[in-house]
Amino acid sequence: MFVLQEIGRALQLSFFMVWDVLWPLALGFLLSAVVQTVVSKRTVAGALGKDDARGFALALGFGAASSSCSYASVSVGRALFRKGATFANAIIFEFASTNLVLELGLVLFVLLGWQFVGAEFAGGILMAAILYFLFRSTLRPEMVDEARAEAEKGLTGKMEGHGEMDMSITDGPFLRRLVSPRAFTAISHYFFMDVASLYQDLILGFLIAGALAAWVPDGFWRAFFLTDHPVVAQFWGPLVGPFISMMSFVCSIGNVPLAAVLWNGGISFGGVIAFIFADLIILPIINIYRKYYGRRMSLYLLVVSYASMALAGLVIGMVFSLTGLVPAHHTVTVLQSHPEWNYTTLLNLAFLLLAVALGYRFLKTGGPDMLRAMEAAPEVKAAMATDPVCGMSVDPANAGQQASYAGRTYFFCSAGCRQEFEAQPANYVGEPVAP
Repeated sequence: MFVLQEIGRALQLSFFMVWDVLWPLALGFLLSAVVQTVVSKRTVAGALGKDDARGFALALGFGAASSSCSYASVSVGRALFRKGATFANAIIFEFASTNLVLELGLVLFVLLGWQFVGAEFAGGILMAAILYFLFRSTLRPEMVDEARAEAEKGLTGKMEGHGEMDMSITDGPFLRRLVSPRAFTAISHYFFMDVASLYQDLILGFLIAGALAAWVPDGFWRAFFLTDHPVVAQFWGPLVGPFISMMSFVCSIGNVPLAAVLWNGGISFGGVIAFIFADLIILPIINIYRKYYGRRMSLYLLVVSYASMALAGLVIGMVFSLTGLVPAHHTVTVLQSHPEWNYTTLLNLAFLLLAVALGYRFLKTGGPDMLRAMEAAPEVKAAMATDPVCGMSVDPANAGQQASYAGRTYFFCSAGCRQEFEAQPANYVGEPVAP
């Protein structure tokens, strides 16, 4: 009975955290979907071809406007590298897409407070700048050449469809594009593509956070994070934070609930920030780097990324401490609260209704087919055609959607893409050549 009670307490804490961040997550996914609908990946790749200040700034901006899924960002980063972006800018893009996105800021605000939001965004830019400097000073051209050769092999990682899919709408006035039926379809697809990419990490993150909060005594955390030695703790937190993140196997927004538990346990402010930064060096992603770029580059990325995260966390922690912006106590309110009939409940219900509306559009326009196409096996992809609307790989033998134009048959990942093509085929494949 005791064991069941403890399991129930852990699950209860997990649910309470989910309930508190449900509407910020949904809002973040929605805003991310809207941005991805109006910003083309083709434009992004063309803008990141130079290692200069402009390329660095654009990598940050485009990364912040993309999906927050760590696996998806790594896949998109390789796709950008293969399409002409420099290696440094592709990696900077990845780090921006997991550390400077709106949904992360919203969840941080609800669970930990505005100070952590400010530190995350300021520290994210600082970390990217440190990483960029390390690339410029230590990354040799022959390593980049080796990485490019490995990348061109096209080995499969995870969430490969993110690197291919581009349903962005770039023709016509901005507002007309944004409120068009085509945009509604694209937003619904991007929304649920992000949900499908992140739900496993989110579930795992909340479950682990609930278990740690329920079962690990505060005394353990205080001893581990050296809370009785404040000066040493300021250095120890940013140093050990990324390591804890690596061992958690949880990435993307899923590590924010864990960060809340660590803060509640006594880790330093800078340690929390360094921990959140480290979602791109968890062991599964390091293994994907090995597949994408080779063993030597994956180890190089681990070393320079860890150094950048720890140093940025340390600096941000010290700056916020000196300016008096670090919260005076470590108690996380959400771990002490429970759902009530308040604005959180009202917003959760409102965004659940919005998700239902998007879900209906997603299902009616072939969204599930699109998700299945995203994770096709490599040997299948080798024989695939390319959806002319979104760029996804489609198996002609099993494609449920196809259309003919100018004597040629085109295959589509979903009914939504086919309908867009049939409405304006010349926009996607050009005008037919006269005989």
